Amino acid sequence: MRLRHLWRYVRYLLLDLPSALATLVFVPLLALGLVSTGLGLGLVMLPRMLLGLRLWAEWHRRRAAALLGTTVSPREARLRQGIRAQWRQLLDDPETRRDLRWLFRHIATGLPAGLVALAIAGTAVSSVVAAPLWWLFPADEPLTLLAVPVTAWWQAFALGVPQLAVSAALGRWALPGLARLHARGCLAALEPSPAERLARRVGELAESRAGVLDAHGAELRRIERDLHDGTQARLVAIAMRLGVAREALPEDGGLLARLIKEAHEGTEEAMAELRQVIRTMYPPILADRGLKGAVSAVAAGAGVPVEVDLGELGRVPAAVEAAAYFIVAETITNVTRHSGATRATVRLSRRDDVLLIEVGDDGRGGVDESRGTGVTGIRRRAAAFDGSVRVHSPAGGPTAITVELPCAS
Repeated sequence: MRLRHLWRYVRYLLLDLPSALATLVFVPLLALGLVSTGLGLGLVMLPRMLLGLRLWAEWHRRRAAALLGTTVSPREARLRQGIRAQWRQLLDDPETRRDLRWLFRHIATGLPAGLVALAIAGTAVSSVVAAPLWWLFPADEPLTLLAVPVTAWWQAFALGVPQLAVSAALGRWALPGLARLHARGCLAALEPSPAERLARRVGELAESRAGVLDAHGAELRRIERDLHDGTQARLVAIAMRLGVAREALPEDGGLLARLIKEAHEGTEEAMAELRQVIRTMYPPILADRGLKGAVSAVAAGAGVPVEVDLGELGRVPAAVEAAAYFIVAETITNVTRHSGATRATVRLSRRDDVLLIEVGDDGRGGVDESRGTGVTGIRRRAAAFDGSVRVHSPAGGPTAITVELPCAS
């Protein structure tokens, strides 16, 4: 191992000794800040002390990562505005608990590791520096090399060189591994556990998913608006002109009249298909009335009386709104066509970041998804948003379908 690389490990460990001693200061300071919270002073000071601990631990974290040749992402090191927000941050942030865990771990491991490095490095230095100066030591307290008092030049040389060799060999063998072990322990104390990393990744994916849903919903609204206000309007204008031309021509207009008639009817069919596409992509009623109004309209047009209960839904991404609308519409259609029910209920509510859809009827029950009852389509719509569908439909009824759609935004 090159001397320069060995020096990196020795320097790391030698710096651990004073840094561990300095870290000891945080223990009484944090205890004092905690005790003084009852007087009010700690309410202000303790979050700032913990911020100082975060900065101190982050410096050690970067040192450890540099020694191991790895990269670490910087952690947030700032206080929120307001004492209440700062204490909520202090209690909720898992990084604070990791900082405290590192505090005691660094004191427990940094001191002995630094002392070992100091002892080995000091022994090597004394072999090089002190051995030639053996004659300066008092006669009653002579220099000792390899546990042997040095009283002559030949002893200084004969004992100094072996001691230097032993120290160098011991340092080369022990110090790099000790430094890497300490650095890995530092990162282990300050890095999240696999479970925490998984939870953080799930949170990031949920946030990313919410952003994608918002963007998807905005794009659906834009396409619906462009088709409705642009393409459909042009088709209507073309159909009107063809209708006028068709009326202007006599019935026996020959080939021209027949072509205009076919073009007029084809344009009207295209408009009907376009309206169906718009309704299945993003129903205009959602843009006009919102989810509550759209569900109420579906219930009002059902073939059976439907009781509607709409709770406070908050802000729901447009894509989830469209899925919820279609789920309610498909379910009500199933009730009308297949259940033989005399009444049905629709309830929409919000529980945290989940939109809950509950549809029930007093029909004959016995829903069999394998026979094309429409539940399969509902499951597919819900699965597209990582939602769930529960169906309770015993023979003889009643039937209850519960759909949960994540709607975090």
